[in-house]
Amino acid sequence: MFRFEHPEYLYLLLLLPLLLVIFVLYMRSKKKALKSFGDMKLLKILMPDVALKKQHVKFWILFICAGIFPLILAGPQFGSKLESVKKQGIEVMVCLDVSNSMLSNDISPTRLDKAKQTLSRVVDNLENDKIGLIVFAGDAFIQLPITSDYLSAKMFLSSINPSMVPTQGTAIGSAINLALRSFSPNENAEKTIILITDGENHEDDAIGAATAAAKKNIKVNVLGIGSVQGGPIPTRDGYLKDPQGNMVLTKLNETMCRDIAVAGGGMYARTDNTNNALKALQSELNKMNKSEVESKVYSSYDEKYFVPAWIVLFFLLIEFFMLDRKNRILSKIKLFS
Repeated sequence: MFRFEHPEYLYLLLLLPLLLVIFVLYMRSKKKALKSFGDMKLLKILMPDVALKKQHVKFWILFICAGIFPLILAGPQFGSKLESVKKQGIEVMVCLDVSNSMLSNDISPTRLDKAKQTLSRVVDNLENDKIGLIVFAGDAFIQLPITSDYLSAKMFLSSINPSMVPTQGTAIGSAINLALRSFSPNENAEKTIILITDGENHEDDAIGAATAAAKKNIKVNVLGIGSVQGGPIPTRDGYLKDPQGNMVLTKLNETMCRDIAVAGGGMYARTDNTNNALKALQSELNKMNKSEVESKVYSSYDEKYFVPAWIVLFFLLIEFFMLDRKNRILSKIKLFS
């Protein structure tokens, strides 16, 4: 595949007809001026060393260079290549709670939106690291495999909503176990899990899963999201109510979140309307040792500007050494006389 990186420079090619018109007018003016001195045949005898044809040749050389120069500026690119790049970084698997309780707005704008904003800031602070994303409610699913493509990570993050997981609940243990299986096989890379949840675990053994992660030297850092006072859960018809008609309040289970963090050997911070939790998490990530991580970067296009550049240089050298006058030695050679 062929393309130009900066195609706007190709508009300079529209100046070529103007250059041609200027040259034609200049040559006509020069010829008219010579005719004013006398007959052209006589003038050629009086000026035997003047090579009028060389002026045309020199112009066409410069004209070709002027035509190629915009192509150089436009940056021609052709072909493709696969580069292997070695980077120093860590691996991070994020487990994000998307149960219906995360729609509560006891944290502005909602628990889920606040979690997504926090994760977006985490991705912005990553450098040469790898990140993966798991969403969970009653079950856990990989939303984004471990990658260094931060643009894709933010794109997937923005599209997350509770409808992505059909089974409601809060299976924190399943999410942690899935995260453990989702890291790369690179044994040198230091790994960590970031769990963002309101801590309302009803499904499995979250403490046991966090303990298993710690045994593999993988810390589980927990961000508890929500308020201890709690808030209602929005539904299409208003707010969620129990069978007796009472409004259901969802509260941050801070005890559960702390216990998971302790079992996983990580840190715990409550995510509220400040940036304290983000700062605490970032400080924890900065403490991790960055090791060599090899990742492959696919480059779609290869620069080819040097090809027309060499052509321009070749023609300019010819034009530079080409004199306006005839070469006395070469003019005496008559190959076909």
